[in-house]
Amino acid sequence: FDPRHYLGTHCYGFPKTGPHRLKFLLESVKDLRETLKKKGSTLVVRKGKPEDVVCDLITQLGSVSAVAFHEEVREI
Repeated sequence: FDPRHYLGTHCYGFPKTGPHRLKFLLESVKDLRETLKKKGSTLVVRKGKPEDVVCDLITQLGSVSAVAFHEEVREI
């Protein structure tokens, strides 16, 4: 979870993620984790800036051959 997604917008200060959306996201992540566990896998969840968290996770795992990501579309 990137903390920047829970701050106010740059124009008017409205929250980017309100309480209902946050609840939905948390429930979705919980459901995904439970589904993966049933299939013998797991889900790694971290809080922080992705550019820092992913780097730390790669270092911890040690044998990462590829990383895939997407860039969020930013409004001007």
